[in-house]
Amino acid sequence: MSTLAPNLTRGTKKNKGKYLFLQILKVAILILADAAIGWFLSQLISNGFYPFSIAIFIIAVAVNIILLVKKLFPLRWAVTGLVLMGLFTIYPILFTVWVSFTNYGEGHLVTKQQAMDQILARKYLPEEGAAYEYTAFKSADGDFALWLINPDGDGFLAKPGEPLSQLQEGEAGVGTINADGIPESIEGYKKLSIFEALADQNLPEIQFGTADEAIQIRKEKPGEAAQLVPKYEYDPDMDVVVDLETGVVYQNLRGDFVSSSGQELKPGFSATIGLTNFKRFFTSPALRGPLLRIVTWNFSFAILSLLLNFALGLFIAVLYNEPGFPLKKLIQTLLIIPYTIPALLTILVWRGMLNPEVGVISETLKALFGWAPRWFSDQWWAKVAILLINLWLSYPYFMLVCSGSLQSISHDYYDAAEVDGASGWQRFWHITMPLLLVAVGPLLISSFVFNFNNFNLIYIFNGGNPPIAGSPTPAGHTDILISYVYNLAYAGQEGGMDYGFAAAITIVIFFIVGTITLLQFRFTGMWEEVSENV
Repeated sequence: MSTLAPNLTRGTKKNKGKYLFLQILKVAILILADAAIGWFLSQLISNGFYPFSIAIFIIAVAVNIILLVKKLFPLRWAVTGLVLMGLFTIYPILFTVWVSFTNYGEGHLVTKQQAMDQILARKYLPEEGAAYEYTAFKSADGDFALWLINPDGDGFLAKPGEPLSQLQEGEAGVGTINADGIPESIEGYKKLSIFEALADQNLPEIQFGTADEAIQIRKEKPGEAAQLVPKYEYDPDMDVVVDLETGVVYQNLRGDFVSSSGQELKPGFSATIGLTNFKRFFTSPALRGPLLRIVTWNFSFAILSLLLNFALGLFIAVLYNEPGFPLKKLIQTLLIIPYTIPALLTILVWRGMLNPEVGVISETLKALFGWAPRWFSDQWWAKVAILLINLWLSYPYFMLVCSGSLQSISHDYYDAAEVDGASGWQRFWHITMPLLLVAVGPLLISSFVFNFNNFNLIYIFNGGNPPIAGSPTPAGHTDILISYVYNLAYAGQEGGMDYGFAAAITIVIFFIVGTITLLQFRFTGMWEEVSENV
């Protein structure tokens, strides 16, 4: 015992030392990580990326709390997953909500600070400013020099931060001057061709001469350098931009600096505009026509797809579950076919088969009946084609689901109903359907929601075409809301891509689908009550 006690004491002290070392190491790593995140946040905030900055800050605080609070220590194993979920799932949703209240889109993609940097960087040549023809020279160290020639033909050597020097041939390393008044060489520098000078992105940003001379290459006039001065000045107190050349004042109008005559400075910047996007969606006369058609077709497509797919799947499942039904293994094998090829390729295959010129289905119909539907140019046949393709893609899923659910229904219900004299239809509608809907009800809801937002089918098959005649926005007869949102956000229009408006429509779609889902869950609850009385 006397020998064991000191060993245990030394072991305990060793474990405590190891534990203390690990805790100090953990805190040190956490401090370094927080310092890196703090620097990253400062960069984001300085560039005006406030939503992403807030998300990063909240995630960083949450990670620190999880790693430092003992009660939350078990969550440390889920930290990576929680961070990824926050960045790639929760943040995009919140960012979409934020964008819906802004003018974010074509011409308004940058922050206000970034827009100001571009506007204030613009310069002009005042009346009293001097202009020169230039030839660029570059040293081995990457330093530049310009040989300037004024309208009188005098030559000057200009270097950054040094006064202009009027030099003659042989002075200060100036080589032989050719007939154009340009030195063939300058000591320590290599002569650049005009193409080499224009290709260098850094050269126009360099200021040659002293601050009073301030000579820069003019981007808008190749081959010319001049005493340029800033064209615009920003007044932060009034939040206006003043054109120093013309004196015109540009007011900040929700992401655009606009003059009293309506002239805008480009680029604009993203700014909060409140409920404007939502008001535009519900009240704009330009959207009302195509939007009503799109919403009507969207609901029709989702409902008809659900009914057709479920009905065909259930019909095959009922036949399949009949005793002695032949070729069950063959049917099981055939049901795999729609899923052996990705839906993307399947839709493209259908698009090819329905091609009015060379499609096998269209050619077969022409051979048999001398006529084939206009699957792509006629709006009604285009809708029929979409429903048929969706039926092919979805009915095997419902068949398998219904088949499994039917097998779980006890035959005692049917035996009792048969004794009471119920017909086959009565047994189906009063026993099979209520019990089946309880089992597949949630799947029907998810199917409706999926079809309501089935962007892939619409976009890949015909892009929402044929187009709606006279629509002021890109819209087609087979467009659904989600594909219409895509057209507004990415397909471009007179006002350019409009992400803020598209985000607003996305939120409206969310509430529409959410409301329908709640109602459908209530509906399935009603079927549960019915099934209890079966």
